[in-house]
Amino acid sequence: MKSVDTIARVRRAFYVQGWSLKRISRELHVSRNTVRRILQSNETSFSYEREHQPQPKIGAGRCSLMLCWTATTRGRCASA
Repeated sequence: MKSVDTIARVRRAFYVQGWSLKRISRELHVSRNTVRRILQSNETSFSYEREHQPQPKIGAGRCSLMLCWTATTRGRCASA
């Protein structure tokens, strides 16, 4: 998420100071694609929110693993 001050610094560096995209990205520690996106839009803040949380890779074994973990913390695990 880029804040308003970062966006302002990028625009000032490009339009007022005449810096190149590459120099802006190096100096302000922002990727060149982000610099391009800032300069091409009139947005004042950028954020990304995930619509759906994907299932972790552990997937199907998650329930049995959690049961075993809680049992181990109590000192007993049947499947180990």
